[in-house]
Amino acid sequence: MPHQNLKDPLHGVTLEVILTRLVEHVGWKELANRIPVRCFLFDPTITSSLRFFRKTPWARKKVEDLYVKVFKKRFCTTPPKSSSSFD
Repeated sequence: MPHQNLKDPLHGVTLEVILTRLVEHVGWKELANRIPVRCFLFDPTITSSLRFFRKTPWARKKVEDLYVKVFKKRFCTTPPKSSSSFD
């Protein structure tokens, strides 16, 4: 049976980690610009955001997609090309 989770960049990453890293990387204001939901627009906190996104699947999907987009370099599975030469 193939390991489906190896291709899932969110495997093992909690919603709290996703939100915390996004806030640290882009800030609340930019999160509100990209995903204009009340928990980002008015007095944002990780706790209020967690509560909202756990109950709202469409909004959670937007946050997860943004996380993958912002941190996509970390999810790249292609090894770097070697720069060695044989001259």
